[in-house]
Amino acid sequence: MDIEDQMRNIANEIPEITVVNLVTWGASGAMIFGGVIPFIPQYRDIKRTSDADGFSIFVCLTLLVANTLRILFWFGKHFELPLLAQSIIMIFTMLVMVQLCVNVKNHSEIIAMRPHTLTEKRRSVDDGVTSHLSIKIPHQTSLRHTFTDFDTQYFWKWTDFSSYIEFMLVFSTGMGFVTFLFVDTVFYVELIGFLAVFTEALLGAPQFWKNFQNKSTIGMSIKMVCFWTMGDVFKTGYFIVRQAPPQFYICGTMQVAIDISILSQVFYYKYHPQVPPKKAAQ
Repeated sequence: MDIEDQMRNIANEIPEITVVNLVTWGASGAMIFGGVIPFIPQYRDIKRTSDADGFSIFVCLTLLVANTLRILFWFGKHFELPLLAQSIIMIFTMLVMVQLCVNVKNHSEIIAMRPHTLTEKRRSVDDGVTSHLSIKIPHQTSLRHTFTDFDTQYFWKWTDFSSYIEFMLVFSTGMGFVTFLFVDTVFYVELIGFLAVFTEALLGAPQFWKNFQNKSTIGMSIKMVCFWTMGDVFKTGYFIVRQAPPQFYICGTMQVAIDISILSQVFYYKYHPQVPPKKAAQ
């Protein structure tokens, strides 16, 4: 085979650059990195304020479990590679978020538990001399909670980042071993695929329930929910167009429904404000 034939074969293997291909590549890129983008401002905000109380670390748990199951599902039933890449990138992103939250919370506890000195002024009755008595209050020891404590009360509330890594290693190894045993079982493969997308689809459910309990959406970022809705609509459409497994677009549709339900709460409580039970009691 001469050089011209080799060049011709290479040219034939290179995909043709068309509008359709550009749109497809753009959509694939959006699927891979789109899920990470909403966490960038959250990361910067925590870094800037050194306060992680406004961010639920259980969001990271949900996405870590969901994306781990999705990767295992790929071994039993191959799907779009951009979706697989998205899961891998999301896992690393959530671990970065967890590490930041743990470091910020530990730093806040260290500052709060520094020793304090209490100075008391005393005046002697006999000679009238005023003396100062300094009492040093020792710092309290911060309680450490680790994964190896196996204390369910502090599950996913551990004080060291290594505990979160240990849990994910145990979970991934255990589920990986089970998947290895039943990778040829259609029911098991379809089950973990459904659990992966179903877990991710329920991310908005806690926010919906919180709004319902408070009878208000005050304190919730409406922009965040709008971005959720737009992203979930795009993602569900991508699943349908790319003929992803049914689990993906079924749970994607459920995500969109939850997002719309939360947005409907915004309008309902805006035009039908209700007094919270605590304020009514006062």
